[in-house]
Amino acid sequence: MAVDYAVIVLYLAGMLAMGWWGMRRATSKSDFLVAGRRLGPAMYSGTMAAIVLGGASTIGGVGLGYRYGLSGAWMVFTIGLGLLALSVFFSARIARLKVYTVSEMLDLRYGGSAGLISGVVMWAYTLMLAVTSTLAYATIFDVLFGLDRALAIILGGAIVVAYSTLGGMWSITLTDMVQFVVKTIGVLLLLLPIAVVKAGGFAEMKAQLPDDYFAPLGIGGQTVFTYVLIYSFGMLIGQDIWQRVFTARSDRVARLGGTAAGTYCLVYAVAGAVIGTAAKVLYPHLGSPDDAFATIVKDALPVGVRGLVLAAALSAVMSTSSGALIACATVANNDIWARIRGVVRRQRPAADVPHAGDAGPGGPGEPQDEVRGNRAFILLMGLAVIVIALALNNVVEALTVAYNLLVGGLLVPILGGLLWKRGTVAGALAAVAVGGLTVVGLMLSLGVLANEPIYYGLLASLVAYVAVSLATRPTDAAVLDAWRARLAGRPDAAGAERLAPSGPSATASPSGR
Repeated sequence: MAVDYAVIVLYLAGMLAMGWWGMRRATSKSDFLVAGRRLGPAMYSGTMAAIVLGGASTIGGVGLGYRYGLSGAWMVFTIGLGLLALSVFFSARIARLKVYTVSEMLDLRYGGSAGLISGVVMWAYTLMLAVTSTLAYATIFDVLFGLDRALAIILGGAIVVAYSTLGGMWSITLTDMVQFVVKTIGVLLLLLPIAVVKAGGFAEMKAQLPDDYFAPLGIGGQTVFTYVLIYSFGMLIGQDIWQRVFTARSDRVARLGGTAAGTYCLVYAVAGAVIGTAAKVLYPHLGSPDDAFATIVKDALPVGVRGLVLAAALSAVMSTSSGALIACATVANNDIWARIRGVVRRQRPAADVPHAGDAGPGGPGEPQDEVRGNRAFILLMGLAVIVIALALNNVVEALTVAYNLLVGGLLVPILGGLLWKRGTVAGALAAVAVGGLTVVGLMLSLGVLANEPIYYGLLASLVAYVAVSLATRPTDAAVLDAWRARLAGRPDAAGAERLAPSGPSATASPSGR
């Protein structure tokens, strides 16, 4: 294993080096949070594929293939379908908005009062996504090096927090490109063909396994439908995904690069299911389906190649973790803290408000170092993720709660804002509240992992959005005019200022920051 360890250690050292190099590129808020909105097709598609294909897609996807056969591809397949839908139908408009967060989009569309509650929901989702990823790569460290669980969490978390804090989105983009290449070589080009050959080829696999393993819907039609609701729709509205859309150099790059990444996800989904099916032939009595990936890597691959494939699994988890971390920090700083600070400033007596030219941090005479502020929030959120991961043994249910709240509460007002001009801010807030409460109530009564909460939560959110929007005054014409100008790529500076959220860092300038 010495050669395998060397490969993995060199990979981790490279991640830190990328973080240091990215720090030199991140000289503005735009550079730090959205890579200067300068990514071309190759880098955009690679980083987008890296962020959506995490540990669940790699280790979990192989595990589903081990348990259900080729139909185990559906979970990752619906992720790819969601990314394709986002890229083809929405990414160009999203990229032209020139914002930093989903909540800023809601403020622009509805007039500046829907962002805080949506920001809290989005923050909870991204935080738990980062915690789950931290636990996943800590498990890999534990298996590889025999480390104590707590030490593995701290070590893995420290590496991700370090390169994310140093260079922000530039560092994460560079590391994600490396991770994309490693995953492609390790999983698609090496592990997939070797696993099939070791299992005797497809003819031998069909001879040894039940027919259900090769049925398109062997996993169950209701399960596939639930995957579509949670993962395909989740791809449409997640801050971690939107923040990658914001990095595109143009709306054409966002559309074509995202389409390429979505297509790659479909291929990756099938590959994981095939690997899992081959593992079922080779190791029919594993204790857990999720052990299939590590088992086949350990037993079927030669030295050196094994280290590369394990690095591929590690890279899959770390790319999701770093993307979730910067999304969590961006929402916490721009959508929550900036708004709270704005409310506090408005409530201060006039005599306490600094005048133009006053010295001191935060005063108009000394512009705030936004890169330093966002870097501090990444560090703070990273430490919180490590602490929460140390306190929890399993966060699958907590992540399910966050995903259900995200989709049940935010999908309707976000897509409604993009597609239906009659939607109002009252309708959006009603959709978030009713959808979220319905999801929570049904999870408490039926169980966190039940399918019904997301079904009825989405339905309740849609009914509330349409009914309240029709019962309230239409959105102000000036708000809609400014919104249409932003969607068309022609920012209305005056309108943008009128619509700005209460937080001081949420206003977009005509130059797109």
